[in-house]
Amino acid sequence: MAGKYPTSPLAPAAFPALPVIDGVRFATAAAGVKYQGRTDVMLAALDAGTTMAGVFTRSKTRSAPVLDCQDKIGQDGDGPAAIVVNSGNSNAFTGKNGIEATRAVTSAAAKALGLEEARVFSSSTGVIGEPLPHARITAKLDELADALSATGIEEAARAIMTTDTFPKGASAEVMVDGKPVKIAGIAKGSGMIAPDMATMLVYIFTDAKVERSVLQDMLSALTDVTFNCITVDSDTSTSDTLLLAATGKSGAEVGPENTAFIEALRGVMLDLSHQVVKDGEGATKFVEIHVSGAASDEDAKVHAMAIANSPLIKTAVAGEDPNWGRVVMAIGKSGAAADRDLLTIRFGDVLVAENGWVSPDYREEQGAAIMKEQEIAISVDLGLGGGTATVWTCDLTHGYISINADYRS
Repeated sequence: MAGKYPTSPLAPAAFPALPVIDGVRFATAAAGVKYQGRTDVMLAALDAGTTMAGVFTRSKTRSAPVLDCQDKIGQDGDGPAAIVVNSGNSNAFTGKNGIEATRAVTSAAAKALGLEEARVFSSSTGVIGEPLPHARITAKLDELADALSATGIEEAARAIMTTDTFPKGASAEVMVDGKPVKIAGIAKGSGMIAPDMATMLVYIFTDAKVERSVLQDMLSALTDVTFNCITVDSDTSTSDTLLLAATGKSGAEVGPENTAFIEALRGVMLDLSHQVVKDGEGATKFVEIHVSGAASDEDAKVHAMAIANSPLIKTAVAGEDPNWGRVVMAIGKSGAAADRDLLTIRFGDVLVAENGWVSPDYREEQGAAIMKEQEIAISVDLGLGGGTATVWTCDLTHGYISINADYRS
């Protein structure tokens, strides 16, 4: 599926130059899980001393690999570890076969790398409900183990793509106690994006030394203000997985009070989450929605997501129509507290509506000009309190329908 559609007009000019993270090596292979003529399996090997954290979909129909990762991620341990990922098949809704396939892959990876199976984390992404041809993956694991390279992260990002039109990567560097600490991450995601934990598939690596429970707390908190604040189509995947590995190779110890590291990690996560939205299936516009003046932060996010997930708003953005009445509609239906006569709405820096009515100074051509931009901001103030939230989405075009109408063909 990757490469089948034109690259998103919102894509970055090129894959970023990501730093080598000491203690991590990558390899990819073409196993033919579904796709022909491209890589579709990624292996990441992590040195002893690595701590792991993760967040996962809360879907009630989550996949066998997700369930396996959830069982393993809370276990203490810092021995060698591995992540193995395939694209083309999600190994979801596959019953006993799914469990057996996951075990076959993780045990083969453990054998190939000489480590404990409890330290092998797997992910699968692609079509739901079809048995995973795991033998095609296990047949490649010795080859993958022999090909591991510290510089293979871009190839890893490409191997995990499905309907993505570009590989996604982001990085940061921060000083901790006078030592440079590096962070690098990759992601895949384009459709079925309305995360309820993390998003799609995301793998982030750092050479910081972080105790496991601290790493988990950081990841969980930052997920709520990054990946859990994006939506493409309001659908939550069965396979969403976000893993964070800290190798400790820099020698710099990071604790919960290290705001510089936390901010750098947040930046990487936010960058990746924005790239997922910008690669939303058929997307041509990137939309930031900011809600302020809500009764609480929770209410603000409910309103923001109602706006972000509205097909009427998303199609209006696609058609470059400044239809602010649809924003009023979304606020009214969200279920969170609102007062019609206190609403203020802006498109970009243009005041569109206030005090429950269109602003007397607003002109349609002003809103239309904002809607022609590739990146659009919609702001709403509810006038009720101090609650705020910011979420990100994209427009809804004919391209989304085309991609999903023939997804399995």
